Amino acid sequence: MWTIVLLYAAIIGAFYFFGIRPQSKKKKNEEKMRNNVQIGDEITTIGGVVGRVVGIKDDSDTIVIETGTDRVKMRIKRWAIGSIDTIHADAE
Repeated sequence: MWTIVLLYAAIIGAFYFFGIRPQSKKKKNEEKMRNNVQIGDEITTIGGVVGRVVGIKDDSDTIVIETGTDRVKMRIKRWAIGSIDTIHADAE
């Protein structure tokens, strides 16, 4: 009886340490990255659009990016940032 209980506890523990915990850490890191975007940063959206941040609107949780040499400006949601390509000197 106790071996079955211990086996189930080990399976649940494995799911937590190999599935749930890494996913929540990744989500926290992505949220931190999206909240630390600054004007002038080069970013890539989750759709593949590459641009430079020219404005941040905190009230609507959007940012304005400028793409290409023709300076097209696009407003995107903060959750659509896939990566920040600019490396800052104070980055950890």
